[in-house]
Amino acid sequence: MSAKVRIGTAGWSIPTRFADAFPGDGSHLERYAQRFDAAEINSSFHRPHRPATYARWAAAVPDGFRFAIKLPKEITHTKRLVDVDPALDRFAAETAGIGDRLGPVLVQLPPKLGFDPEIADPFFRALRTRFPGPIVCEPRHASWFEPEAERLLTAQEVARVAAHPARVPRAAEPGGWPGFAYYRLHGAPRTYYSPYEPPELDAFARRIRAHAEPVWCIFDNTASGAAAGNALELANQLFSIPINPKSIERIEPVPPA
Repeated sequence: MSAKVRIGTAGWSIPTRFADAFPGDGSHLERYAQRFDAAEINSSFHRPHRPATYARWAAAVPDGFRFAIKLPKEITHTKRLVDVDPALDRFAAETAGIGDRLGPVLVQLPPKLGFDPEIADPFFRALRTRFPGPIVCEPRHASWFEPEAERLLTAQEVARVAAHPARVPRAAEPGGWPGFAYYRLHGAPRTYYSPYEPPELDAFARRIRAHAEPVWCIFDNTASGAAAGNALELANQLFSIPINPKSIERIEPVPPA
């Protein structure tokens, strides 16, 4: 694998049953960042955070760590990508405190929001003016997986998320801009709860190894605490990629819950 691979979870909670796999000192985030070099901030979708909060998170992790930040639902779900310049400005100001620890900006769209190029094109242009780094989009309406949407995402350099479980077959594979890949694994059959079993993790590992571009893989099956264990197991399988910027120490496998 020549690409930089980052593995992590949505949030950085450390369930009790996996606590021994993480260093014992520091906050949950500080301990988490000794095992993984990426995390997805989902709480920004539900409520704003002060710049000082983002700055505190950034100060708690090593230099090589990166956060993905989810766009607020005010933008994606309430305003549905229309007339969002003031909201984008607020979000950019709030997240400025994260500094160079900023990774991708995640745009998760509501299931009923279909693709409309007259809305999508100016929205992604406006987003790009505030966030020049990676942008990833997780659409959930079937129209976003048609060729016209694919062309627009590619032109705007927006990577389409590979989601599991996938609402339509093409949602299972990365799409849009080919320079970046982002997997969001929500758990199945029970979304947000079910752990992934070893054969499923083997399959994801093979897919990740096949990428030449940078890859993020985020486990979002956090409701039962399965995400941390699955992320540790997958990181074990991809042991040739450091999961800690300061160490290439291999971790011991964690038995499936």
